[in-house]
Amino acid sequence: MDLILPNEGDFFMAKKGQAYRRYSLELKLEAARLVNEEHMSIREVAKRLDIQNKSQVQVWAAKTKRGMSLEPATSKRGRPRTKFSSMEEEMAYLRAEIEYLKKQYPNLHKE
Repeated sequence: MDLILPNEGDFFMAKKGQAYRRYSLELKLEAARLVNEEHMSIREVAKRLDIQNKSQVQVWAAKTKRGMSLEPATSKRGRPRTKFSSMEEEMAYLRAEIEYLKKQYPNLHKE
């Protein structure tokens, strides 16, 4: 099984081959509005908006009720790419990275 880390900070397991679904901010806000203002049940909202995980609708509704943002904390995932001004600078960086990794994992390095 693969571990999926969604933007909201919740952790759950996905089945092998299952795609992680991302929902637009507009859909999240609409789902929260239907629950909080229209008093629709979470199950009805999830079915109407084709949201697989009903508990996610509950999280969105609770966050908006408390005045929290539904936007992801960061717009990009992972470490930002390192920019280099020259090939020599990039080569020096990569050589240093290789040396660091050799020290971290001495058993993997064979000369």
